[in-house]
Amino acid sequence: MAVHKVSIEEFLRLSRLHPVIDVRSPGEFEHAQMPGAYNLPLFTNEERKVVGTAYKQQGRQPAIKAGLDYFGLKMRKMLEEAEAIVKVHSATSTCHPELAEGCVLVHCWRGGMRSAGVAWLLDLYGFKVYTLVGGYKAFRSWVLQQFAVQYNFRILGGYTGSGKTLVLKELARRHAVVDLEGLAHHKGSAFGALGEDKQPSPEQFENRLATALHAIEPGTPIWLEDESRRIGDINLPLPLWTTMRKSPVYFLDIPFEERLGYITAGYGKYKQDELINAVVRIQKRLGGLNAKNAIGFMLEKNYKEGFRILLEYYDKFYGKSLHNRDDVTQLLQTVKCDKVDAKVNAQRLMAQIAEVS
Repeated sequence: MAVHKVSIEEFLRLSRLHPVIDVRSPGEFEHAQMPGAYNLPLFTNEERKVVGTAYKQQGRQPAIKAGLDYFGLKMRKMLEEAEAIVKVHSATSTCHPELAEGCVLVHCWRGGMRSAGVAWLLDLYGFKVYTLVGGYKAFRSWVLQQFAVQYNFRILGGYTGSGKTLVLKELARRHAVVDLEGLAHHKGSAFGALGEDKQPSPEQFENRLATALHAIEPGTPIWLEDESRRIGDINLPLPLWTTMRKSPVYFLDIPFEERLGYITAGYGKYKQDELINAVVRIQKRLGGLNAKNAIGFMLEKNYKEGFRILLEYYDKFYGKSLHNRDDVTQLLQTVKCDKVDAKVNAQRLMAQIAEVS
């Protein structure tokens, strides 16, 4: 057998069938990786530094010798771990088990010595091995290219408390949806981190986003939630956000009191100090008096009145962003809704689009 070197597009196509083994160090992998990849590091973080230093100071051959000091001791363990990865992947894969059996995709940072060494070992053992030309660096270049594509976006708008995320989930039953806040592990507001896992690194967010977009058939309408460019600590890629700002917006117009009740029920369950800290984070933008009053209501556990102040602030903030678009009169469609009801509002939204079409 022989190791097969493939381009990024072919590598991604094969990744839908076979496990991707990332042989970079744990630190590199933890920072960001291809979605769904398994980490089988050739070197630990410290070993990578030793080999890298040898390469820079002494050259390629001394670096290879230094690497073999580590690699030689790990060969059997790496083979056994690779077998376990293939077994787990075959058990969880949606493709036929025979298609995935005995085949692995391997990459390192730039398609160099690390992936070549592990690929040689796996090939020698009997695996059918594909390596990525250019490595993870080539994947990152591909990721950034995805954000320049002119996607057919449909933007779901609505003031805070409109239940937009739940409407997207309803739409996802029959339509293409990319949940930006879900990928970012943040709901977008000062309270957006509550109840969420730690945010991914900006690089990992981009990897997830590009992969999600690529999985959708070109030209298909894709629903996204209307977002500011920043979601927590993550910025949306500028080319993609620019495309979003030029896409049609379907604004769910729901009465203030209905949204206030929804927000109070949703966020009122969190700890008092978490709510107060969220208010403190935006007190300069909120204004001293509003912040003081909102915190006072939170201390009294009168969450509804506290959120009333915050909702009025976010309505003004979002209203400016909503209308700060070129050709906003052409892009914006209002969908009148009586209350926060994801299923009903999703049906009303699609019915209105069908009428206009």
